[in-house]
Amino acid sequence: MATYLLDTNHLCRLIDPGHPLRAQFAAALAQGDTFALILEIITETVAGFSILPRAVQNLTEWQTIRPALLLLALDEADALDAAALQVALRQGGRQLATVDALIATAALRYDRTLLTTDSDFGAVPGLRVATWLP
Repeated sequence: MATYLLDTNHLCRLIDPGHPLRAQFAAALAQGDTFALILEIITETVAGFSILPRAVQNLTEWQTIRPALLLLALDEADALDAAALQVALRQGGRQLATVDALIATAALRYDRTLLTTDSDFGAVPGLRVATWLP
């Protein structure tokens, strides 16, 4: 059984019922894998699909898949860890946006593999990263 944290670039594909990722997601759920989010990912995803011509349909699809996704809680300690991660990476010549630092911190804290296409996460020590997208 695998445990994942979805980045926005994966979650937004799940909103499309015809996207191949949706079938892969359903199969993984059926075998006991779990998928999680943090609030910032929900904000990015919903804001993104809400400005599209299919906004109403996207909201319906979001409501369909949302119950299958766990919501991970972050706290002040996570915010401080994310800030420390940003500083450490910056000192090493790498940049990581605040939302990405929070995502990485959540994946590390909850021991989840981050599903993302964002190469910036490759600089985060100890973070397991995978992509299910081409």
